[in-house]
Amino acid sequence: MKIIFDELIDSYLATNVGIAKDFLSKALSAHLADNIKMLHADDLLVSAGTGNDMLINHNKLIRSDKIYWLDRLHNNRYENDFFDLMDRFVSHLNSTCYAGITSYEFHYTLYEKGSFYKRHLDNFKQNGTRAFSMIMYLNSEVDGGALRIYQGNSSQDITPNAGKSVFFKSNELEHEVLTTNLPRISITGWLKIAR
Repeated sequence: MKIIFDELIDSYLATNVGIAKDFLSKALSAHLADNIKMLHADDLLVSAGTGNDMLINHNKLIRSDKIYWLDRLHNNRYENDFFDLMDRFVSHLNSTCYAGITSYEFHYTLYEKGSFYKRHLDNFKQNGTRAFSMIMYLNSEVDGGALRIYQGNSSQDITPNAGKSVFFKSNELEHEVLTTNLPRISITGWLKIAR
């Protein structure tokens, strides 16, 4: 995994947007995709909003995805495998880059056909604990739903292919999810620092 971790970190250091094509193994990606499909079938996903717990806004003209928070307390084998992977990545990131990451939070994300998330930053004004944003894609088929990241006057579109991970500073790069033509599934979250 060190090679894949270094691919993600080195591409971030070179371009401000880290990308690793096989951050999640095919098997783990498929199991996590099955998890989110079961959660959706059981109607356990909730509409996502913007803002924090103190002030949340559910404006479907800004964001129309659905989410479900991951937690080791679920005692789901594949979620725990994912958390084990993230523990290894955070340890590697901290030891090689002195990033100071102390915690993380992740949720499943489903964009149904026609869904999107308008241009935004991932950092709360009142709480700057989110250091890095990470997205791990679970889609076996892709049609639309690219992640568009803005840097200055240019932008970069990243397709949401299964296994791929994207990594960038939460308070620096505005980004959006373009309208998807097929269901788009991922794990999205943040590596956090103490404040």
